[in-house]
Amino acid sequence: MRTALTRLDALLGRGTMYRLVTIVLAVLAVYSIALAALEELDPGIFSVGPMLLSLVVLVASTAATSVVLGRALRTRVHVESSVITALILWFLYWPAQDAAGYGWLALLGLLAGASKFVLAWRGRHVLNPAAAGAVLLLLVGEVTGWGVPSTTWWAASEPLFWPVVVGALLILHRTRRLPMGLVFVVVAAALSIWGLMAFSPFSDAWQFALYSSPIVFFAGVMLSEPLTLSPRRWQQLVLAAAAAVLFTWPLWTQRAFNEAVVLGPFESTYEIALLAVNLVAFLLGQRGGVRLDVVDKRKLTPDVWELRFHPQRPLRFRPGQYLELDLTGRGNDRRGTRRAFSISSAPGDEVTVAVRVPERPSAFKQALVGLDEGDVVRATSVSGDFTWPRASRPMLLVAGGIGITPFVSQLRHHDCDDVVLVYGVTGPDDVAYRDELAATGARVVVVSPQRPDLPEGWTWAEGSFVTAEVLDEHVPDHRDRVAYVSGPPAMVHAVRRFVPRARTDYFSGY
Repeated sequence: MRTALTRLDALLGRGTMYRLVTIVLAVLAVYSIALAALEELDPGIFSVGPMLLSLVVLVASTAATSVVLGRALRTRVHVESSVITALILWFLYWPAQDAAGYGWLALLGLLAGASKFVLAWRGRHVLNPAAAGAVLLLLVGEVTGWGVPSTTWWAASEPLFWPVVVGALLILHRTRRLPMGLVFVVVAAALSIWGLMAFSPFSDAWQFALYSSPIVFFAGVMLSEPLTLSPRRWQQLVLAAAAAVLFTWPLWTQRAFNEAVVLGPFESTYEIALLAVNLVAFLLGQRGGVRLDVVDKRKLTPDVWELRFHPQRPLRFRPGQYLELDLTGRGNDRRGTRRAFSISSAPGDEVTVAVRVPERPSAFKQALVGLDEGDVVRATSVSGDFTWPRASRPMLLVAGGIGITPFVSQLRHHDCDDVVLVYGVTGPDDVAYRDELAATGARVVVVSPQRPDLPEGWTWAEGSFVTAEVLDEHVPDHRDRVAYVSGPPAMVHAVRRFVPRARTDYFSGY
């Protein structure tokens, strides 16, 4: 099982999260068009020509709006994000059947694309663009009296159920949001079934929740968008449950109050549920991007570089969290221009990250280590739950390679009186942050095939991997300690076999 997960992580890590979502939605679109061609979808609504033309109109209007506004405002334009927004909208509305219908879809794409720039804060959109576009279109109709089309969320249909489930699971696994998705699905399904059982038998209620309600599509494709998530996992879980309550509002209020409680002009509350939690997440997190001035860089090991930045405004984080760096205009490769890096500095006026640069680095890494003093990059978000408990506890930290970085931040910030760090490296020259770790006073066990030059008080364990035998010999009380493991996926999964309760943080494909 662990080997399969490692292989899946490696496969999904070859591309960006955006690329994965694009592929999932594109596959679902092709599958839907094939179903329409075979008349497995309602032929009175779905036919190949209108479906394709509706998709073209949405992609063209959304992308064109983003490009025009991006250039006008002199800000970055992420075309693939616009394509994703258009694909999502395609699954939310019936295919157009006439010129007026295509006109409404064009306006919908324009509103969704514009929301990324107009409903934004410091260069970062606050609301999910697809949901924002749908709500804005409805408000246009409410103000003008025009008969605008309503969302149908036809992605929720029995023929599409299992492909949507597979796609949602892949996205949630890649973004490490599976618990959040499960919370939403369970709460939304339970409330839907409970509400429907007021006037339908249980068999009909659960089938509606599974096949006719877009619970899975919403959780996997829309709720998981990283830029609109709150930074901490517990916050995400709470907001997922809150979103489920709003998502199912008409159903459970019908049963609770004997009539559906309407929220203004919104008969469907799917989009409102998402926008509401987006706003709360925005208030909870680092609001908008932060510009970082490059102070300097240094080589920590033969293939690891550290970069030090000075934020142009305060950057809030807890030791163990990560930030996402955006190198738009510098480091564009097949995985995009953004990567997440654990912060290695303690909270303060400056922030440092470390990056491993192989012999054949990606364009992103080449651009990152090629930065010079005075250059400016952008941190788009700060997130992560790989943080220490607030109460002082005996700790075991297990690091592999570049996985040392979150521990460096934590050890620099916290009391290290009862902390043991087991640090696996591939060679004697690969011990990054040697002096910084020695200064913390933590007990350190270095696992490597050859003995490195170690500070006084450190221990060497010969080996190529961190094993159960190493822990039993050098940290005999490791089962009584709060354990944290950080490193490459294969290493993390291997250590979890003999430290099953450890909190983990792994680095996949960046």
